[in-house]
Amino acid sequence: MQLIDTHVHLNFDNFQPDLAAVRSRWQEAGVVHLVHSCVEPAEFSSIQAIAHQFPEVSFAVGLHPLDAEKWQNETAKEILSLASSDSKIVAIGEMGLDFYKADNYEQQQIVFEAQLAIASELNLPVIIHCRDAAVAVREILQKWQERANNQIKGVMHCWGGTPEETQWFLDLGFYISFSGTVTFKNAKAIQASAAMVKSDRLLVETDCPFLAPVPKRGEKRNEPAYVRYVAEQVAQIRQETLEAISAQTTQNACELFNLAI
Repeated sequence: MQLIDTHVHLNFDNFQPDLAAVRSRWQEAGVVHLVHSCVEPAEFSSIQAIAHQFPEVSFAVGLHPLDAEKWQNETAKEILSLASSDSKIVAIGEMGLDFYKADNYEQQQIVFEAQLAIASELNLPVIIHCRDAAVAVREILQKWQERANNQIKGVMHCWGGTPEETQWFLDLGFYISFSGTVTFKNAKAIQASAAMVKSDRLLVETDCPFLAPVPKRGEKRNEPAYVRYVAEQVAQIRQETLEAISAQTTQNACELFNLAI
């Protein structure tokens, strides 16, 4: 059985003391590849170092919507330059909109669209963070789908939307990735979304070190090995075997991120 954790943040300080042990545990759990996401350009060098330290780690570069104020004139050039020069980069992001924790709506949208332009130019998928902003994200993506020479593709990561919102992004050709939140007792909308996503658009992730899944929810740090619990819950919801979900999500991740596993 093989799993791919499609969203991790291993460069955070709480992984530094024991990253080698964390790696051993993800290998034991059957995690054969990881996609390391990015919050802001200050992380580029540390994420790149991890990706080149571990052959099974690919990475993305981008700016998180909650850091939109850090966007500078040279930021687009930084992202474009690195993404064009390092073959381990498989996506742009994470990017998107977060109207739950911030109200700088216009700035977030400017930064989001600037990164969509980079992804379109490089023909790379995008990793989208969307919180309390599904309508606005949908509108922006629809606009880009209509005008881009090559269709914007990507994943709605750590998805927390309703089934109706889920269908919006499926209709746009996006993948939907579920994290530890799908294991939470009261996450009924997320679980309903997990039940209805098309098999060929389904992904799993940890978003570690955040959102440890049940039965590890009480732990202060989530880690890639725990993506197995996410896959187990998705399998249970969909009334499929863990092996089937693992195989399907691994295939989907390889197709979206152009991975050779």
